[in-house]
Amino acid sequence: MVLVVGLVGAAGCGGNTTETVTVTVGEKTDVGAPEDVGMFGYVKKMTPKGDGYEMRFDPSLDLTGETANVAAAEDGKVAPGEPVPNDYYRVNESDRLYTYVVPKDARVTVLRDGVEASKVTVDELAQLVAGEDPFGKPLFEPITTGFWILVHVDTVRSLDQQYRP
Repeated sequence: MVLVVGLVGAAGCGGNTTETVTVTVGEKTDVGAPEDVGMFGYVKKMTPKGDGYEMRFDPSLDLTGETANVAAAEDGKVAPGEPVPNDYYRVNESDRLYTYVVPKDARVTVLRDGVEASKVTVDELAQLVAGEDPFGKPLFEPITTGFWILVHVDTVRSLDQQYRP
């Protein structure tokens, strides 16, 4: 995807100039899988390893729209042609866990004080996954709501807790 941004600034005595800046975001130019992949699922375990953690992750499909409606109908959860509640349907056909590297500087957000994302450390997330309470009060939503993760090859760049109404 290419994003073009126009910037207007003062130049000289009262004149304006426009500068166009092109930024390439996530463009794939060769064959094969992308190096960065986003996915939804559940953080099941985090074990200290080296300068970070080894995370065990159970991926799941978090479907919306027509995809969710058809899948839920095929699974007998709604009548054919009926919409799913809250426009989402979660499909987790396996409890298999996959291993990812989580460096200590990965960006992590959880729902601490409401639906606004709160930044926390990877160490604090590991405590939450272990059933501990690093904040002195429960989260707004338990971490069982799942996380969206962004993975570069095998290394997690970010984890963002999912809100469930």
